[in-house]
Amino acid sequence: MKQFYKSKSLLRLSFLFVLLFSVITVVNSCKKDDDDEEFKDHVVQFEVKTTAGGVIKAIVTQVGTSKTDIFDPVGTVWTSGEFFVNSSQAQLNLDAKADLPDADSELVVNLWIDGEIVRTDKKVGAGPMVASIDYSFLEL
Repeated sequence: MKQFYKSKSLLRLSFLFVLLFSVITVVNSCKKDDDDEEFKDHVVQFEVKTTAGGVIKAIVTQVGTSKTDIFDPVGTVWTSGEFFVNSSQAQLNLDAKADLPDADSELVVNLWIDGEIVRTDKKVGAGPMVASIDYSFLEL
């Protein structure tokens, strides 16, 4: 009878140990989810350039859900100026259309983030050309 009692106590103790281990594991795994990196502010600038003789016809910028259209800007270089964007905005888009005069003319669009060019699109040719950049702060 004593042997039966000891094995019953050992079974209860083992079950209690497994249950306690499972609870601790679940609590620790949930705790790691709360330590994800916070969203940060970034300095962003859009830039559109054409070679001499090129005419920029339209520029469309989008930051998150805020869209801006610019038609017939003056000059062969256009910049948005620096502005802050929180990485929670996720999506940045830049599209530009230009009429280029020669076969070796260029339309270049750049996306600057924190002082570095992170995306570039370059089109070469004569006639109407369109260049686009899409960027997301979220990692997939």
